[in-house]
Amino acid sequence: MTATETTPALDPDAIRVLLDGEHRAIRDEVRAGLADAAYERPIPAPPDDEYRELVLEWARELAADGRAGLGYPQEFGGQDNVGGSIAAFETLAYGDLSLLVKCGVQFGLFGGAVLHLGTREHHERYLPQIATFELPGCFAMTETGHGSNVQAVGTTATYDPAAEEFVIHTPDEESTKDYIGNAAAHGRLAAVFAQLIVGGGESRGVHCLLVPIRDERGRACEGVTLSDCGPKLGLNGVDNGRIAFDHVRVPREALLDRYAQVSADGVYFSPIENPDRRFFTMLGTLIQGRVSVCGASISATKVAQTIAIRHGERRRQFGPPGSDHEVPLLSYRAHQRRLLPALAKTYALHFAQQELIAELHRAFTVDDYPERDQRELETRAAGLKALATWHAVSTIQECRECCGGAGYLAENRFAELRADTDVFTTFEGDNTILLQLVAKSLLTDFRDEFGELNQIETVGFVVGQVYETVVERSAVRELVQRLTDDLVPGREDELDLLDRAYQLDLLRWREEHMISGVARRLKRGIDSGEDPFDVFNDCQDHVIATARAHVEREVLEAFSRAVEGCDDEGLRAGLDRLCNLFALAAIESDRAWFQEHGRISSTRAKGVTRAVNALCAEVRPHAGALVDGFAIPDTVLHAPIGQPERDPGTGSR
Repeated sequence: MTATETTPALDPDAIRVLLDGEHRAIRDEVRAGLADAAYERPIPAPPDDEYRELVLEWARELAADGRAGLGYPQEFGGQDNVGGSIAAFETLAYGDLSLLVKCGVQFGLFGGAVLHLGTREHHERYLPQIATFELPGCFAMTETGHGSNVQAVGTTATYDPAAEEFVIHTPDEESTKDYIGNAAAHGRLAAVFAQLIVGGGESRGVHCLLVPIRDERGRACEGVTLSDCGPKLGLNGVDNGRIAFDHVRVPREALLDRYAQVSADGVYFSPIENPDRRFFTMLGTLIQGRVSVCGASISATKVAQTIAIRHGERRRQFGPPGSDHEVPLLSYRAHQRRLLPALAKTYALHFAQQELIAELHRAFTVDDYPERDQRELETRAAGLKALATWHAVSTIQECRECCGGAGYLAENRFAELRADTDVFTTFEGDNTILLQLVAKSLLTDFRDEFGELNQIETVGFVVGQVYETVVERSAVRELVQRLTDDLVPGREDELDLLDRAYQLDLLRWREEHMISGVARRLKRGIDSGEDPFDVFNDCQDHVIATARAHVEREVLEAFSRAVEGCDDEGLRAGLDRLCNLFALAAIESDRAWFQEHGRISSTRAKGVTRAVNALCAEVRPHAGALVDGFAIPDTVLHAPIGQPERDPGTGSR
């Protein structure tokens, strides 16, 4: 008896309703827009200049439809719907990713800087023009010599009280604003992050100012040098460029002054006295970009998986010896192994992302959102973005290979998906740096000192204040005891690998063990008199592994909550099976660690592998429904091998 005969078929429409959540109407609007042939990316892609103008035209059409500024206040052309704006952005990622990034730069980064760092005067003056794309802009943070370390940017903004102006200057080549979207061709105003200097040379740290870079005719403003970054690995419909300033003057009102003000006579004031806390507070308000990139990478992964799984269901080859009957690729265990655990992970990441969006919406709409919650939100966004973008890169490549030579054809989209998503791993923060941020927050337990500690100070804080609580917390002892009991002879046989509590316990224990291990290593290094920088540097691999373990546990918990909250009994059973596949595939991928640390025996490790194989067989009959539930319009997929198989008699799938 096959799995199809024993398990009711999953309903793609029910899956779609569940995945779309509360923003279903917005997602459907974006799908309908993308289905318009006018948004179809030409194959091959046109020359870069033509491609950039096409993407600009698309972006302006979207803005004209009122779908660009959903997250802006209603009085400035938006709908006060932060969650809906990210849902729209995620869905837009089913289509051309250059259009997605163009919109992200304009409405998310540039518009977000004005919205979150500016005050009402800035909102009234700029947001309506940003929302309609009447005023194309740039988010000028990254420099040639300064990427992740934004606090060290070299661009300066020196206040001249006599003229009541800021003087924006690029002191050296390393301080050139680099890789800036919209800078090479279309941007007219830039949100520039610079060292603010007031009061006779006193630096107040990094602040953001609005600086004109082109006039309405597209000519560079006086003192502004603009250049083109040139062809890229992907996303060539986006005009990335470089910006340098030669003592460019802007009025005092150009400072986005929500968190800091400079009076006419040059007196600086900020309600946040600590400069480090002020800096991290400003960056924290821009978290929406990181969450958006995370969601976009998940959507791009869904596109690749839809194409590959439909191809695997349709394409047949070989078969039993002596038989002329060929077998669909997806019926082979090796093919299932390549595609289905990754599909389960995509679902897991989707549900974790939806929880993150809900929390972000709450952060922007609730008065007096707690600082601790803000720090935790930033940490979750950093960790999930890292896992989701790495998952996209690896899964898209695997999907391409699973489609053989057909996957290498440009018409089947893998070429553009691979090229355009590759940069997501460094967009909005390099993934490795982001995981260090996650581990740092775990080690400091979201204390008030979070955000004020560099690597060396983190070492001292952990060793001096939280070592005992990290290492000796009762939850660790309880998990150690419970999981040690698992290894009592005969006890393992009593434990059900499909028991969600058991799966979660394993991932929680791994995380807690790694956290305490890092704390011990830091303390041991300091106690032996080693340099704090060297101590932290020696532990970096351990730190990053700890962060990944933490995020993976959070993702499983989110998937588990989605399963429990599903009201449709048949769909809940299907999701539970998929959740088991995600959990056990994660455990299997790290089974060496679990065995090394005595958490599972070699016999149990083999049992995990058998369970993953069995789950792949159970999920396989539903794979088509699971990707159909993403509801990616067939016209958007373009890929001939990704179109649904039709019944020749009815035309239905």
